[in-house]
Amino acid sequence: MTDILWQEAVEAVRPYVVRLSTPEHAGSAFLFAVAAEGGICGFATAAHALAHASAWEQPVRIEHAASGFERLLRPTERSIVIDEETDTAALVFLRDDFPLPDTLLPMTPEHVAYRVGVEVGWVGFPSVARDRLCFFSGRISSWNAEQQTYLVDGVAVNGVSGGPAFHVDEAGQPVLLGVVSAYLPNKAAGGALPGLSVIQHIGHLEKWVASLRSLEGAYRSRTTRREPSR
Repeated sequence: MTDILWQEAVEAVRPYVVRLSTPEHAGSAFLFAVAAEGGICGFATAAHALAHASAWEQPVRIEHAASGFERLLRPTERSIVIDEETDTAALVFLRDDFPLPDTLLPMTPEHVAYRVGVEVGWVGFPSVARDRLCFFSGRISSWNAEQQTYLVDGVAVNGVSGGPAFHVDEAGQPVLLGVVSAYLPNKAAGGALPGLSVIQHIGHLEKWVASLRSLEGAYRSRTTRREPSR
């Protein structure tokens, strides 16, 4: 994969990504689904970025770096579904005048995975540069089919959680793999050494958003929450 293809892929992904913040946390999120009816858009992110705001009905601020557009979503203006088992979440709200792309990025289907060794990239708003969309890349180290999770040889610093991970196909187009969920540092030697990033598939959330008919319906079903398996 040449540098110029990655540069073009980042520019193609940029309009879909927002910085997400609550009174307790900050992270990244991206447009990944739309409802069949009602003008509802869905943003995927990491569950830990929204769990507290969801539980305590706090407002959520989204900042669209590509356009400079910002919106403060109060509890009555949005709904959140949390999947604690996979550390993924979906934030849904009415699009209204939000300057978002009219088409969605393609996503890898459930139970379809890229091979170990394939290079992938991801973007987000790291805490060390909160107002800048930053690019990261690495190679797939492992795929867990049961958990629908990639482990990737690359870093994910605070604030990047919830950002989109993607591969660039043969036509030079970005294809979504899922959400950047966590970074697993190597602590075997006693200190925090370079580790692996976790990328989680979000096909189950895409189906939920696509099935919505109204924001009220999303609010009623927001308790669709799975506890971590023991």
